[in-house]
Amino acid sequence: MRKPFKILIPLAFWLLVWEAAALAVGRELLLPSPAAVGGRLLALAGTAGFWLSVGATLGRVFLGLFWGALAGTLLAFATHFFPWADRLISPAIRVVRATPVVSFILLVYLWVARSAIPWVIAGLMVLPVVWGSLRAGLDSLDEKLLEFARVYRFSRRKTLGLVYLPALRPHFEAGLLTAFGLAWKSGVAAEVLCPPAYAVGSRIQQAKLGLETPDLFAWTLAIVALSLILEGLLRKALERGDRG
Repeated sequence: MRKPFKILIPLAFWLLVWEAAALAVGRELLLPSPAAVGGRLLALAGTAGFWLSVGATLGRVFLGLFWGALAGTLLAFATHFFPWADRLISPAIRVVRATPVVSFILLVYLWVARSAIPWVIAGLMVLPVVWGSLRAGLDSLDEKLLEFARVYRFSRRKTLGLVYLPALRPHFEAGLLTAFGLAWKSGVAAEVLCPPAYAVGSRIQQAKLGLETPDLFAWTLAIVALSLILEGLLRKALERGDRG
């Protein structure tokens, strides 16, 4: 019984703080109350457009997560095993990691279709995180295990499955969880700046332009809720895979 209370008590506290702040401001245009935002969220959730926008955003985010994680994995192995690849590729990945996401959004806007910008940006944010996690795992791999595999003449496939994958799995999972949050936030940010037809970011942009503050808060609340739920599901899936 203690776990629900650990969640409900902080939630109730911050809802009371929000309600008190809304009463102090006294203008829904500046700060709507929790009840107003909750009512708008329920009203929006009853429309087909809400679920179309959510589904489209989820599709773009997961597409970016997939290609960014795949590219980051391949580049981590390439830069670890080939010195020339490390000298050529590692500086570029570090530049990507250091560049603000807004700069990438504006640059990619010149090169790809508007509907593709969110998943391209999400993948670019995922790639350096996965690359960095796996590269750290590869660099810290126990040399004794590799020597053991060489002494017993393991094939490359067997070495990969019995030595590399078990050692790299915690690094990959930690990187993937961090990358998911970045993919979600950067993908929605790209939708706000370059709004596709159906997207959560597009609805946020419309609410801002129309000064519909309860809608703006409702869509933001939906983003936070979806992010927490999906991150929890991803964490559970990874934990279940570890036990398996």
